[in-house]
Amino acid sequence: MKTLILFDIDGTLLFSNKADSRCFASSYEVIFGRAFPTIDWTKFPEVTDHVIFRTAFYEHFKRHPSEEERETFEEHYLAALAQVRGENPSEFREVPGAAALWRRLEADDRYLTGVATGGWQRPAALKLAHVGIPPEPPFAGYANDKFSRRDILQEAIDLARTEHEVGHIVYVGDAVWDVTTTQAMNLPLIGVRHRGDHDKLLAMGVEKVVSDYLDVEGFLNAASVGRL
Repeated sequence: MKTLILFDIDGTLLFSNKADSRCFASSYEVIFGRAFPTIDWTKFPEVTDHVIFRTAFYEHFKRHPSEEERETFEEHYLAALAQVRGENPSEFREVPGAAALWRRLEADDRYLTGVATGGWQRPAALKLAHVGIPPEPPFAGYANDKFSRRDILQEAIDLARTEHEVGHIVYVGDAVWDVTTTQAMNLPLIGVRHRGDHDKLLAMGVEKVVSDYLDVEGFLNAASVGRL
């Protein structure tokens, strides 16, 4: 029986001080000529690229975007992400130890690794590659056509279960919506707060919160809690 460890991406494996969010907003403004409502993602009904984009678009145009409009926006967003990383690569940083932990987990046959992110697949791949993590993990859930983070996590879980016997599942995330999603799905969460403000997640009932992945054994011990 395997332990499946699923990671969020932004704020969990890497951080960019909202530069990615600003790319999302500026791309929208360039393509559609309207001010993006906010980059405070808590203001949206679900924190996924799919829902955020559709919500902003509907607010401005009173209809949902066509697939062509969505693709045009995503292409511009991808180009913006690539440009800012090329110009200021040091501003887009790995949460310390993330890539090394990923390699350690991949080398241990007790574990399966994957991602479950509120981002679309292609921007997610670009971000992972930037910090040295495989950009296309086989067990992954993305925001493409997904209206809830629960559906995203479930997609990654289902993919893993088609190939392996999964006895234990752990999610690793940094945000309030990661807590509420895992609580709704009755999944254990390891919280990540790279700024050290652990209290934000601890107050919501998260039992283990880390600032980075440098203590690999400590992380593995936390991931093993509740394992069959």
